[in-house]
Amino acid sequence: MEGPFAGHFPPRISVAQQPHPALRLHFEEPPTAAPLPVGELSLQFISEAFARATGWQLQYQLGSSADNSQRWSAPVDGATPDADGRLSLVPSSPSSTQIDLEAARPLALAIANLLSESNRLKYGLWQREAELAAGVPVAVRPNEQQHLAERLQCVLQGGAEAIHCEAAALYLLDETTSSLKLRAMWGLPQTKLLEPARPLRGAVADLEALVGHAVVLEDTSLLPHWRCPEGEFGAAVCVPVSTSSTPLGTLWIFSRTQREFTSSQTNLAEIIAGRLAADLEREMLLTVGASAKQGDKQIETAARWQQDRLPSVVPLLTEFEVSGWTQQARSVGGDFHDWTVLPDGRLALAVGDAQGAPLQAGLNAAAVQAAMRAHTGYRHSAKELVTRLNDTLWQGSAGDQFASFGYVIINPETGEADLALAGKVAALLIREDSREIFAADGAPLGTGVEPPLKTAKLILDPGECLVLLSEGVRAATDQAGLRIGEAVMAATLRRHCSEPAESLAGWLRRLLERAGSSEAEDDRTVLVCKRRGNFGNSKKSKRKRS
Repeated sequence: MEGPFAGHFPPRISVAQQPHPALRLHFEEPPTAAPLPVGELSLQFISEAFARATGWQLQYQLGSSADNSQRWSAPVDGATPDADGRLSLVPSSPSSTQIDLEAARPLALAIANLLSESNRLKYGLWQREAELAAGVPVAVRPNEQQHLAERLQCVLQGGAEAIHCEAAALYLLDETTSSLKLRAMWGLPQTKLLEPARPLRGAVADLEALVGHAVVLEDTSLLPHWRCPEGEFGAAVCVPVSTSSTPLGTLWIFSRTQREFTSSQTNLAEIIAGRLAADLEREMLLTVGASAKQGDKQIETAARWQQDRLPSVVPLLTEFEVSGWTQQARSVGGDFHDWTVLPDGRLALAVGDAQGAPLQAGLNAAAVQAAMRAHTGYRHSAKELVTRLNDTLWQGSAGDQFASFGYVIINPETGEADLALAGKVAALLIREDSREIFAADGAPLGTGVEPPLKTAKLILDPGECLVLLSEGVRAATDQAGLRIGEAVMAATLRRHCSEPAESLAGWLRRLLERAGSSEAEDDRTVLVCKRRGNFGNSKKSKRKRS
């Protein structure tokens, strides 16, 4: 005996070695798909038309082996091995005029191919309809009032009465598949439900049923080693209760007197067991579906909460305009962008990319954003804020909060910009005749005491813009799997540099979508800050990088 229940069988028990006239085992044979018949009416019509046109008769026979007595034959695919056949040509009536066999063969071969294709289509449709039937969603009926216990008892009662028995019981396996517990019954005292579970080891009838056989005990007193769970009954039938892949337990139907059970009655017991399995599986699916729906609602709430944390009101600055967008790969993600006017009047812009699974990344992103806003309450440089943010993640977490982070402070009066990047974020400085790319490719915040930072001191002249990109934007690829890259993004921005910040952010989104990356595998964030005015309205200033 093989399978998960092999260890429970006593070695001395063997059906072949110990036959008994009061015991019958029904071994279930694997089902085979019935061959799909070739349409007789359509084939007859085709054969008659073929005979009138050629003088040759078409004959179809099941079986893939060729008949040497036939002058010509071609295989016909039946979609299953049992349905394969051959189409042959035989002379029609002697009075009919026949064309040459070589001329009739191509048309007959084309008909054979059409029959093969028709059979494959029918077989595919047959399978597809069954798949669609399995795809019908499980839902609670509006007028469903019966509890599962009532439904199971009704099924047990109807099944037992249908095969003229007095009681029925449903025993289900525990999680360790080591015991069987009575879960539903009919015709037995209610106190039976209080009894402890039966151990599976040694329960020979149950074990035999769990491997797919129907066990018929026509006289339980003569077969004590088969362990009928209710000894006061004279005969019993035990059949498996299982889904297509998982054994759930056994169904016992009891008769008070010794008796025989016909094959039809045994088959009916197996049908009843299938109905019980369907009810149990449906209840499990409804429970899982309800839990999943509740989880989906919580995810939607978290996604709305995260979206509400993004800035929606642009700063009221005469010289600068700001725009940005964040696209999470899932409902909840780790990316965010933020902007604020500091107490000293400077403009602060930030892009964050927290790491982890979607929910974990969302929580980490919320922690990073909250810490950043807390640290902006006092005067600081970009490097100082990023360093303090790293200290918060390093000291205040269990070592599982990491984030890439880009931060820039802009003086709206002079256009001076203080930039600091950590992790995998990047910044693009777009000028009239050139562009600069500042990319950080070090460890994210939270991985050490002093993370590597990319810093720069810049000046934004009228018409120029500074763009912050998260790691997901930098890693975006086209349909060929090639990375789009910061250079292509900068070139796109330069072509539209005269447009406002909102339009520039939109151009980058469309670039990623047109390249074939509309369904992002990673979270993406773009933040654009542009100084109003036209190029050349201000004297060029020196730019320093560190």
